[in-house]
Amino acid sequence: MAGHSKWANIQHRKGRQDAKRGKVWTKIIREITVAARAGGADPGTNPALRLAWDKATAANMPKDNIQRAITRGAGGADGTNYESIRYEGYGLGGAAIIIDCMTDNRVRTVSDVRHALTKHGGNLGQDGSVAFMFQHCGQFIFAPGSSEEQIMEVALEAGAEDIIVDEEQMIEVVCPPEAYAAVRDAFEAAGLKPEMEGIIMKALNETQLIGDDAVKMQKILDQLESLDDVQEVYTTAVFDETEE
Repeated sequence: MAGHSKWANIQHRKGRQDAKRGKVWTKIIREITVAARAGGADPGTNPALRLAWDKATAANMPKDNIQRAITRGAGGADGTNYESIRYEGYGLGGAAIIIDCMTDNRVRTVSDVRHALTKHGGNLGQDGSVAFMFQHCGQFIFAPGSSEEQIMEVALEAGAEDIIVDEEQMIEVVCPPEAYAAVRDAFEAAGLKPEMEGIIMKALNETQLIGDDAVKMQKILDQLESLDDVQEVYTTAVFDETEE
């Protein structure tokens, strides 16, 4: 009998992200620019910029492109004033969605987000309507078969607050956002490479979807992620492994 596989959902999400690499550079450059404008041009003292820099490196972005985005952000040279905005909404089956955007035009962005949600049966909510269903945290996901003992030792010493091992032996490490850089550096020094990592909004509970609801929900997520102004999409929805 098919059932919910968290590891299958992680691989499914990673595969979709990899397939959308074409737009990744544009979104990362915007993130770098905003981070540099808000916190300065030094990744050593600007955690948001350090995270954006790491995303750029992981996406094989040339260092010159990264540096130009930092210079543009720190100096405000391009005249474009991006701001971070978060929208909250619902998909199918009551699944909650958080949509983090960077935009220079709020009217355009909220219109695009609302259309993406409602086209396949979702709706835009009020501020705070679903945020309580998520935890702001650092997250590292290690593939089944990774050394639980080594990961736990390194993570706890570096400031992680929780290590979760599921029935498939997938290992999830959770830490406070401010400890993310230290935990990541500790894993790197120990030669431990997670499959996925980042500072995220982690769903506290899951909404399992199957059949037509799963198909429509995936369309909502895909359409949201395809929007130029959308940086990240988080949801409580998970899909039966047969639906992937």
